[in-house]
Amino acid sequence: MDQTLALSLMLIGAGLLLLLCDLFFYSGFIAVVALVLIVVGVALPFYYGNTSTGVVTLLGVLVAVPALIYGMLQYTTRSRVGRGLMLPAAVDDDATVAAMPVIAELEQLRGRIGRAVSPLRPSGIVEFDGRRIDVLTEGILVDEGTWVRCIDVKAGRVVVRPVDKPNLADLENADFT
Repeated sequence: MDQTLALSLMLIGAGLLLLLCDLFFYSGFIAVVALVLIVVGVALPFYYGNTSTGVVTLLGVLVAVPALIYGMLQYTTRSRVGRGLMLPAAVDDDATVAAMPVIAELEQLRGRIGRAVSPLRPSGIVEFDGRRIDVLTEGILVDEGTWVRCIDVKAGRVVVRPVDKPNLADLENADFT
């Protein structure tokens, strides 16, 4: 009985060691062999020993394997070798797009008033300060020649909303600083 328990613990230990090796020499084969060794190591005490020894062995493995996997993940994310194995973090596309110079220019249009050069159904062209820009409405159909205000710039898309005709004298005297 003691030899069976010793053999069982050696098989489980070898399986856990192979799981660690699988971290560095990744292949499905090593992981399968490790899991087979662990299963055989747990089954031996049940088959040749008594049930209580088998249950204790099974509970030990159910605690040791998740703890080992957790430790492997912690090591992998912190080591130089492990960081090379992991995929880089996802890049925030909105932050990348917002950093583009063209988008920075479009951000300056926020709050400005322009005139629709073409019908906006819901996209079209609006002229802001003599510059023609492709825009979108909020789903509203806007006729050509209608005054619109830029309400938002999202991922390089200028969003406009129709407004009443502005008093151009007020706009010329406005302080935009």
